[in-house]
Amino acid sequence: MQSPSTTSIAPEAASPLLDERELSKLHWRCRRGLLENDLFIEQFFTRYESTLTQRHAQGMRALMDLADNDLLDLLLRRREPSGEQDTQEAREVLGMLRQSGGATAVHA
Repeated sequence: MQSPSTTSIAPEAASPLLDERELSKLHWRCRRGLLENDLFIEQFFTRYESTLTQRHAQGMRALMDLADNDLLDLLLRRREPSGEQDTQEAREVLGMLRQSGGATAVHA
C-alpha cells in the first residue's frame, strides 16, 4: 500500500517513474518541427522530468502522434483532445504541458 504522505493521484501513484533510458527515448520522441511546440515541450521537461511516470509517457506518446499544427491547437486551447488522444493519460499530460508552457495566458 502507498504511504499516506504520497500526494499523487491514485492511478499515477501506481505508475513507476521513468528511468534514464526511458526519459532519453521520450525526449527523442518529442522532437517537433514547429518551434512553438518545442517551447512547450522543453518547459514541460524542465518542470516535470524528475517526476515523469510510465503513465505520463503513455499520454505524451499519444499526443506526439498528432501533426504539429494539431498539437499546437491543443496546447493553445483552440480545441480539446478527441479520438485516440482522448484518454485520461493524454489529458493529464496536456494539462501539464499547458501549465508549463504558459498557455493559460494565451488567448487564441
